[in-house]
Amino acid sequence: MTEVIPTSRVECLVRSRDQLGETPLWCERTNKLWWVDIENPKLQSYDPSTDFHEVFPMHGMTFLGSHALTFSGRHLLAHDLDLVLRSADGGDAAPFASVEAGLDNRLNDGRVDRHGRLWIGTMDNQLHRPAGSLYRVDSSGEAVKIFGDVIVSNGIAFSPDGRRFHFTDTRRHQSWVFDMDPEDGTISNRRLFADYSTAGDRPDGACFDVDGGLWTAFFAGGRVVRYNPHGQIDIVIELPLTNPTCVCFGGDDLRTLIVTTATKFLSEEKLASEPLAGAVFAIHGVAQGLPENRFAA
Repeated sequence: MTEVIPTSRVECLVRSRDQLGETPLWCERTNKLWWVDIENPKLQSYDPSTDFHEVFPMHGMTFLGSHALTFSGRHLLAHDLDLVLRSADGGDAAPFASVEAGLDNRLNDGRVDRHGRLWIGTMDNQLHRPAGSLYRVDSSGEAVKIFGDVIVSNGIAFSPDGRRFHFTDTRRHQSWVFDMDPEDGTISNRRLFADYSTAGDRPDGACFDVDGGLWTAFFAGGRVVRYNPHGQIDIVIELPLTNPTCVCFGGDDLRTLIVTTATKFLSEEKLASEPLAGAVFAIHGVAQGLPENRFAA
C-alpha cells in the first residue's frame, strides 16, 4: 500500500525563488543546509537555528551544476565543465580538475561515495543529444569516464551498504541500478530500475534513507516518491508546485527530508499561481537519512 503525504505537511524553509535550485546537502559540522542555483549561479546556505539564508553569487560562471562538501571544509563546485575548490572562508575558487572539453555540455548532478570519490555526470545543453557521460573523480583530480550515451545525468545515489549505485537519465525518463564494489568503486550489472518513457515523467535528484529506501524528485511532476528496497513506490509526497529537483536529509537527527525546486520552464501565468516555486521545502519525520559523504580534498 502506498502512503500519500499531503501538501499540508510540507513546510517552506527558504523562499529563495531559485531558477534551478539543486543539490541540497546537509553539513553536520555546522548544522547548515547548502544548495545551488544552477542557472543563476550561486551557492547558498541556510541555518535553521537562526533562520538565516546566505547567498554567495558565483561570478564568471555560466552554470553551477552541483557541489560537494569536502574533508577540509572547502566546497567542491561544478563550474561549467570544470571542478573548482572554494575555501571555507568564501575566498576565490581555485581550479581543481577539468572533466570534459570541446562539447556543448555542462556538469550536472554529482554525489560523493563513502571513500571520498565524486561521481558526477555531464549533460547536453540542448537537452536532447546523448552527448553526456558519467565520471568518477578522485582526490588527485583524475576523472575516469565510466560510460557515455547520456542526455541529462541525474539521480546519483549510493545504497547504505555501498553495494548499489543508482543513476538516472532524466530526458530518457529512465533510472538504472548497478552492483558496486564499495572499496574500488567499480560498477557492473547495469539493469533498469524504473522506466517512465511512456508517461514522459522526469525522475531527477535522489538520495537514500537508512532503511534502503530511495527518494526521488520528479521534475515537472509535483511530487517526491520513495521506492522501498524491493523497487516499489511506498510513499508519495505531494508538493505545492510543479518542479521539485533534488532531495537530501537534514536536521540534527537527519529526520527531515529537504527538497529543492525550480521556476525553470514555468510560464508567467504558472509562476503567478505558484508563489513558492523555486523555494526550499522540508517534510519532517518521514524517514531518517544518512550523513553526507565528503570529497577527499
